[in-house]
Amino acid sequence: MKIKYFAPSYKRPEKSSTQKMYPEVTLVVSEDEAEEYKKNGNVVITCPNEIQGNLCRVRNWIIDEHIKDYDCIVLMDDDNSGVFRWENQEFIKLRGEEFYEEVEKCTILCKDYGYYFWGMNCMPDKGAYMEHTPFGTTRYIGGPFQCIMNGNELRYDETLPLKEDYDYTLQNLLKYGGALRFNYLSYRNKQSMQPGGCSAQRNTDREREQFDLLQKKWGSDIIQVDSKSKKDFDYNPIMKTPLRGV
Repeated sequence: MKIKYFAPSYKRPEKSSTQKMYPEVTLVVSEDEAEEYKKNGNVVITCPNEIQGNLCRVRNWIIDEHIKDYDCIVLMDDDNSGVFRWENQEFIKLRGEEFYEEVEKCTILCKDYGYYFWGMNCMPDKGAYMEHTPFGTTRYIGGPFQCIMNGNELRYDETLPLKEDYDYTLQNLLKYGGALRFNYLSYRNKQSMQPGGCSAQRNTDREREQFDLLQKKWGSDIIQVDSKSKKDFDYNPIMKTPLRGV
């Protein structure tokens, strides 16, 4: 399988933790920022300056420019500290070739399922492991690790740069009848915890606006407020789907 790894990056020129862990990942940065990134040892490709500033535009540019050359494109966050697998009741970090081999196996299985989009469990704790359901076909696939198969005709909604992962999951469920999530795998990263990236755009008002747009697009039966959350407003919605699956 021909697989290519990309990590969009914005205003984080320090050495990427994702590249430290998985050197085959290439950062995607704007032309204006490229030299600063390279000074810190990052391996980068550049997108036009006007593409940067909206994660969905960058992701769509990556897909349009590169998907034709590969069986699968892996889109990761630039601050990933590792991908993990539950095995014998232990959470094991996948290093080097272990990681690349796991991605290839998952890509082959996604192709066998007939889906065009796959990812992994967004929660690293054992309570979310779902050991009797290693695969999901109707589950949310988080933005920090998403895999687009060659032949996927869908693109990210550029009006939803803070909720693009929920929307893209739902788009795939609607068009292709499912998306493959590997519940025994998970990732770790620092979402909303450091400067740059989407953190530059996140605030409560913006999150509420994006939630409302997502709910208006898909309806309140599918996108719901997490009423069990202890936060005044939890910007991670509950996603439900009428499709049969796991």
